Amino acid sequence: VDDLPTEVVYGLLAGGLHLLQTPSCGGPADDRPQLAFVTNCVDPFWNIAKAGVRDAAAEFDVKVDVREPSTGQVDEQQRMVLDLLTRGVDGIALSPIDGRNQVDLINRAAGETHVICQDSDAPTSDRRCFVGVDNYSAGWSCGELVKEALPEGGELIIFVGRLEQDNSRLRRQGVIDCLLGREPDATRYDAPDARLEGNGYVILDTRTDGGDQARARANAEDALVKYPDLDGMVGLFAYNPPACVEALDAIGRRGEVVVAAFDEADATLDGIAGGWICGTVTQAPYSYGYESVRILAGLARGDESVLPEGGVLDVPSTVVRADNVAEFREELERLRGDA
Repeated sequence: VDDLPTEVVYGLLAGGLHLLQTPSCGGPADDRPQLAFVTNCVDPFWNIAKAGVRDAAAEFDVKVDVREPSTGQVDEQQRMVLDLLTRGVDGIALSPIDGRNQVDLINRAAGETHVICQDSDAPTSDRRCFVGVDNYSAGWSCGELVKEALPEGGELIIFVGRLEQDNSRLRRQGVIDCLLGREPDATRYDAPDARLEGNGYVILDTRTDGGDQARARANAEDALVKYPDLDGMVGLFAYNPPACVEALDAIGRRGEVVVAAFDEADATLDGIAGGWICGTVTQAPYSYGYESVRILAGLARGDESVLPEGGVLDVPSTVVRADNVAEFREELERLRGDA
């Protein structure tokens, strides 16, 4: 251990630290901007974002540490951010686990370095900008997938990791408002345990799993036992749709219950190609990584022009169905590269 650079030792001790570019021991001082990209958990979704980080780091000549909270808990993410501030990084791109209750942390960080949010926002904080999809609109698109698959309506359950995150709250509300035939309103919020009816659809429940994938599978299994006549399952985190399919497989009902998805997990794309998932709404995580590094690199060098107008860089979402899943997957593999 004594022969390892200090930053590598810290990574081994703290976990979740990936040095995308590590200077040679004993070489000249690295005067490139030092940036950080902090996720909200460990998931294959973030591997695609890391490919964008890698490409932008090379293009804009910066060094980037990617940190992934292995527990997906707020306290672990907070420790990572505080350590980055101690190290004096020139910018942080953060996906807040609980944006509403992390405002003080983000404001503290923003007082010491450049901070942007990516993937999930904390709009009341002092972050410089947000990079991500319009999650309410993306959720609405997911609702449209359900309507295509269940045009006469039906009973559904929504599955999601947590509702403390700005992105998950918005996409869930978009699904609900679309299905119930409401006027769009991104400020609306329906309680997760409320039974919601309208337009021929009944949303029986919203099940959260706190980022625990085993619990996500258990939630899906329990829902199928409790509601044997369930018509649809909507999974809003990358691992939720595959968990729903696994639960359906366990009781021999794959293809009998509509599954609508979010994100581009390989199992989800397999399900779309195979016909047992009706479609998915994807977020372009590669762009999250690339654009975050591009913006932070500019800010670190004093270029304010890199900030998007209005403080939001809207990354378009993509709806993937059976007719475009092969093309989408080919492009996804190209973007992933060696990540």
